[in-house]
Amino acid sequence: MSISTALTLFSNTTVSSQNQARVKIRSNSIALQNVRNLVRTVGVSSISSSPVESLQKGNWVKLICGASFEDVVDIRNLSLVYTLAGVDCIDCAAEASVVSAVNEGIEAAIEISSLPRPWVMISVNDDEDLHFRKAEFDPEDCPADCSRPCQTVCPANAISLQDRNSTSQISFGANSQVGFEGGVLTERCYGCGRCFPICPYDKINVVTYIRDANATAELIKRDDVDALEIHTSARQTSPFKQLWDGLQDSIRHLRLVAVSVAPTLFVQVLKCFEAPPVLSTIIEGLICRFRVMGPPTFYYQVVSLPDIGEATITSMNSMYSIMEPHLHCLNLWQLDGRPMSGDIGRGATRASIAFALRLAAAQGRPNGFLQLAGGTNAHTVDGLTKVGLFRTSSSSKNSRDEKLKVGSSNPPNASIAGVAYGGYARKIVGRVLSTMQSHHSAVCIEEHPEHLLQALREALALVGTVKCYDPSPFLLQ
Repeated sequence: MSISTALTLFSNTTVSSQNQARVKIRSNSIALQNVRNLVRTVGVSSISSSPVESLQKGNWVKLICGASFEDVVDIRNLSLVYTLAGVDCIDCAAEASVVSAVNEGIEAAIEISSLPRPWVMISVNDDEDLHFRKAEFDPEDCPADCSRPCQTVCPANAISLQDRNSTSQISFGANSQVGFEGGVLTERCYGCGRCFPICPYDKINVVTYIRDANATAELIKRDDVDALEIHTSARQTSPFKQLWDGLQDSIRHLRLVAVSVAPTLFVQVLKCFEAPPVLSTIIEGLICRFRVMGPPTFYYQVVSLPDIGEATITSMNSMYSIMEPHLHCLNLWQLDGRPMSGDIGRGATRASIAFALRLAAAQGRPNGFLQLAGGTNAHTVDGLTKVGLFRTSSSSKNSRDEKLKVGSSNPPNASIAGVAYGGYARKIVGRVLSTMQSHHSAVCIEEHPEHLLQALREALALVGTVKCYDPSPFLLQ
């Protein structure tokens, strides 16, 4: 579905007719009662608090829709489901249509069950960043007998290749005399990069972009945007300052400014040992074993660790000094341990936890709450608990507007204020959305409460790892 088609469909069913949507929800009130009962039984309302209080308690949860993900239909439904699950913030692309989709989802959720309204955050970048890129290729250039590994590996179902002579997808390895049609669904691609190295013919290109500061400033001034996240490499602060200066007049409208920082990695050799001369590359989390050619054959076990050194802290302090004169709201550092990898498996979260552990203990870091991202999934809170970083009370104090004071210091070894879930959160609910869309033509998930109930169970199980919901309803699935 193209973005224009999706927007038209979305507009016809939701955006342009809020009253119609409310009537539909009321007409399904009996079917939706199971959804309301689940929210009540789990205790979402009793545990939920304002986003500010969640940051202070250490149980802040953010849903990352994706800085480049622009499928407004999925975004609207994801926002509805995770609002019911009790998230504190929903992070999305800095596009007006996407922001509207998020807010529509939130409103629909509140119609179903009265809950605190999560903040809406938009993401921008100050320079080239892997969160702000798209895959691109011409399907007509693809060999007709290509097995299409790019389509298989894409976690967002953003690549669709079809036989030009048929409306159905070609079979694996089929040999056709004509090329393919389709290609990358731009609105669904969020730049994870998994298709780039897997193309056997090296035909996939990377298209990068930088969000326009003026357009972002106008978007912030809307009454439905609460927070801003800036993705930066922190290699140099001049692009950051240029973006911040361009946004200055709009910053006063925000309740939170977040800066996403990623670790610089270094490799440490731990040991080596003799091994059979078999080519082997094993990657599990941060542990990698690489074969060294030549007799005798050795395997070196190495660990990639986040380098939280003086340069990292200096960069963070430099960015904070740029922001501080016009920062009249909360500020947060998003620790992007292993970007866009949470859906891969248990090992993906290790980089995120390692980054958080080292930065939380770093001396001289600037004021601001710490929040995990990048590789986060259902195993993250368990990992944080094991290293002593998951606590339900954070003493970070950094807001004038929210009864906290800007400029106060964080204590050494401060606990993590919360966790952001991206790829994994979209994956577990996305499976339900895909099933619904394959069986029904409806766009709105609340029109099919059985699918909403299933999606909500998935979302609650994830958000509940941070919010500490009552697990008994999940045991009855």
